[in-house]
Amino acid sequence: MSNSNIQRVKPTADAELKEKVVSINRVVKTTKGGRTFSFSALVVVGNGSGLVGQGLGKAKEVQEAIVKGIEDAKKNLVKVPLRHGTIPHEQFAKEGAAKVLIKPAAQGTGVIAGGSMRAVLESAGITDVLSKNLGSANPQNVVKATVKALTMLREPVAVAKQRSIKLSKVFNG
Repeated sequence: MSNSNIQRVKPTADAELKEKVVSINRVVKTTKGGRTFSFSALVVVGNGSGLVGQGLGKAKEVQEAIVKGIEDAKKNLVKVPLRHGTIPHEQFAKEGAAKVLIKPAAQGTGVIAGGSMRAVLESAGITDVLSKNLGSANPQNVVKATVKALTMLREPVAVAKQRSIKLSKVFNG
């Protein structure tokens, strides 16, 4: 599936985005003059009410990499449809070898997810969800697959309009 249906969102000035560092990777390049260290930081930002983004920053120092990752994540914000703290429907997504499955959960269930996936779901403001990582545990691909799954979610009202169905007052929120 192409990324053409992903709608990017520009952060507003009043948007209070919280950052979470998912992983930091140290890379060593051996040269004639010795070893050169560099770092990459995978960062997730979100406002806790349906806005989430992920970014990757690379630099010679950890703090610089994190700052670059935050800037990249703010450029890649997407809107997530939420229904009473959970997602509207089940969704599967794949990125590289990582496969993720996210399911809506009853109120009070909490976020049942692994480390990388948990950071994305909590940053998006999802409080009740069941999820499973079915493939690779590579944090970069798991985060990308989770964001992809969240962008593929659709609101029940939008689906009903597309299918020319009238929803009862219960579903209109």
